[in-house]
Amino acid sequence: MQSQFSFAFPRPTTRRVLLTASVGVAVALPLALFAILVAYLPFLQQPVFFAFVRESLRHDPATWPGTQWVYGGALLVAGILAFTFAAIAGGIFSWYERRVAGRIQSRIGPNRVGAGGFFQWIADAVKLLFKEDLVPAEADALLFRAAPYFVVAGMTLTLVALPFGQAVIVADLNVGIFYILAVTALIVVGILLSGWSSNSKWALFGGMRSAAQVISYEVPSALAIMTPVLMAGTLSMQGIIGAQGGWPWEWFITRNPAAFIAFFILFTSQLAEANRTPFDLPEAESELVAGYMSEYSGFRFALYFLVEWANLWIISAVAVSLFLGGWQIPGVTAQDWAAWRGGATFPRAVWWVMQFVSVLVFAVKTLTLVNVVIWLRWTLPRIRIDQMMNLCWKYLVPGGFLAMLFTLVWQIFVARAPVLGLVSGVALTALSAFLIFRFLVLTRQNISRIVGERVDLSNW
Repeated sequence: MQSQFSFAFPRPTTRRVLLTASVGVAVALPLALFAILVAYLPFLQQPVFFAFVRESLRHDPATWPGTQWVYGGALLVAGILAFTFAAIAGGIFSWYERRVAGRIQSRIGPNRVGAGGFFQWIADAVKLLFKEDLVPAEADALLFRAAPYFVVAGMTLTLVALPFGQAVIVADLNVGIFYILAVTALIVVGILLSGWSSNSKWALFGGMRSAAQVISYEVPSALAIMTPVLMAGTLSMQGIIGAQGGWPWEWFITRNPAAFIAFFILFTSQLAEANRTPFDLPEAESELVAGYMSEYSGFRFALYFLVEWANLWIISAVAVSLFLGGWQIPGVTAQDWAAWRGGATFPRAVWWVMQFVSVLVFAVKTLTLVNVVIWLRWTLPRIRIDQMMNLCWKYLVPGGFLAMLFTLVWQIFVARAPVLGLVSGVALTALSAFLIFRFLVLTRQNISRIVGERVDLSNW
């Protein structure tokens, strides 16, 4: 006869099955999505797509009216794949963040559904899908229902111009970074609508805080972005990554002293725009219940959290693309990519393999920054609204202007003496390595001083 604790403490056989299933989903699902993106997205590039229409559909792509319809359908499929990736990544990040939060706060966190509680994000999604969707009686029902979809649209449209690999991108726009800045404004529109339409003072305060915060921090964010744009001479995300190299001393963050500062300005501004701690004032539960989402329930409530955790990938991916070399593989040049592709219409097998490697390089860099964002949230306390605005207008905005002006002068000197870029790259790489090493040493010392607290992963 099973006891009442049988499900909380399963038998060894059940535990092994749960462990195998959890690890399989955690590893196989992201890898499968990456494989599908690597196999599918390069076909959206014009030469390959035109060859597909000409050779497989037996039509001239230049004159056949159906070309645009086929391409539109292909883009729709790409959008569904990108949204699926964002949704699954957001769910996995939600589980990981709760586990990290538990570890930092000396508690366990989710550990019942799957190995280490891995399937908790699926259980939460199913629960919220079946919960009742309530609309307050005095709310503006149409805008109240529509607001979450503005937020989701702002997140999803960003993925269109965000590169995953050397040729793994939905659309390589020549104004890619400008497009990303523009569509992310939909998120603040959705937050404002949700706060106003709820007819609740707490939701309204949260919406107004978010408007002030996001609009303010877009200024230093745009100024910081100008540094890599000036260094690359293009607004294309792929063009900015292509102007960098694979080794750390070839990344923009190390090739220009001002870019080293601009990276931290951008990263801080992105945290504020995404309402992440210590800038989570629009949803401060100690003051505003839940801020702009106080009146939401069920599926629409889940959409806000889906966007919040999916934004972890977007924030990190943008920073990696602009400053940390993006998908660039160390030692691989543009000539190597051209040789692997070959002269045929469809690339050779080695080209596809290297595409997957470039996606893995990009994913490792991005996940490293995702971990930093999560770590910051559970380390730093929330700041006050006046401190947040002072940081933006008194420090980040002037710092962004100085970084941009310094970059203009720096590019002139580097054009005349290219060795300056190499010297800066080596020196700032060494400095970064030293700072990271010291940070890890101090972290280990701080943990070792806590009596009785040791890293214990047995409950994972």
